[in-house]
Amino acid sequence: MAMNDTDNIICRLKLMRQQKGWTQSEMGKRVGLKRQAIYDIESGRYLPNTAVALRLARVLGCRVEDLFAEESAETVRPVTLIESPETGCRIGVTQVRGKLVGYPLEGRFSLNEGFQAAGGLLGSEGKNVHLLQPEERLSKTALLLGCDPAFPILSAHVAHAAGEARLHCRFASSHRALEILAAGGAHMAGTHLHNTGPAEANTELAQKILGKTSGLVVAFAHFEEGLMVARSNPMGIRSVADLAGVEVQLVNREPGAALRVLLDDCLDRTGIPGHAVKGYDLLVKNHTEGAQRVAYGMADASIGLRAVAKAFGLDFVPISSVRCDLVIPGDLLEHPAVKAALDALQSRALREELRALPGYESSCTGKVIAEF
Repeated sequence: MAMNDTDNIICRLKLMRQQKGWTQSEMGKRVGLKRQAIYDIESGRYLPNTAVALRLARVLGCRVEDLFAEESAETVRPVTLIESPETGCRIGVTQVRGKLVGYPLEGRFSLNEGFQAAGGLLGSEGKNVHLLQPEERLSKTALLLGCDPAFPILSAHVAHAAGEARLHCRFASSHRALEILAAGGAHMAGTHLHNTGPAEANTELAQKILGKTSGLVVAFAHFEEGLMVARSNPMGIRSVADLAGVEVQLVNREPGAALRVLLDDCLDRTGIPGHAVKGYDLLVKNHTEGAQRVAYGMADASIGLRAVAKAFGLDFVPISSVRCDLVIPGDLLEHPAVKAALDALQSRALREELRALPGYESSCTGKVIAEF
């Protein structure tokens, strides 16, 4: 049968043959076919009959279904958006409690070192998604929201160790991440509020926003927060108090961001009102944008992380070391990717890699901070 009559058939013969270390000629001899026939099957030019398919499966020690599978027909499903993108755009898709959740892959979220692969295409009405991945795969994918730039490292360790489980990371401030988590738009949220008293600020915020939802707070890493300034610190900035200098231009983070909370607390302690700081109301959306403003000479300082400052060749004025925690609702702890992430947090490899980042410390990684 010609393959163009069955374009929706996926053939895995080549992969399974190569896993055995066999050439096409060796494969042909084992099943009584010529090398050309094996080539035609693998290249999609020919779909074997039942007898040949059974012989191939028997020789490879697998099922016929493992060799040949029917690609799913076009799948359109309802989707809940955690942000409001343009209709028809590419979106990332995950499944939370049986509901499809989408997040846009456009604008500042579309590029890092390259475009991210989408889970689906948003319909013109903005309510449905045309899936580009099998729903079964989405059910094994978890979404982590937060603003720690080291979260993709956790994602990579999950991918290395967990088979089909995947952890996708999406930038959001601490407050915003927890709000979306509480609304059922994610599986985990990262938060890194600094403690101002004996209570754990991250746990208090999680309990406040998640309400009666039970859950777990697990430590991810400690990192240094402070002011990212131009190389050699030409403005001579040594502390938050120096931001009140007439010539110093700051770029700030939005209300609700943990770094904004830190800056405001420091200003309060020094008796400096926000309006006395030039650029206090000039906001950037993330660490990277703040570092870029300083690197391009558009600002003298931005609140951020030592690791980000180092990545952009900037100097850094430390203010505090804070612990970033992961908040996980109790009913999602058995999700395959969540379990894989918790396992990765206990691994030496992840801790060593986190410790290698400038300003990071990982002795707390994987520690259960609280159950609520």
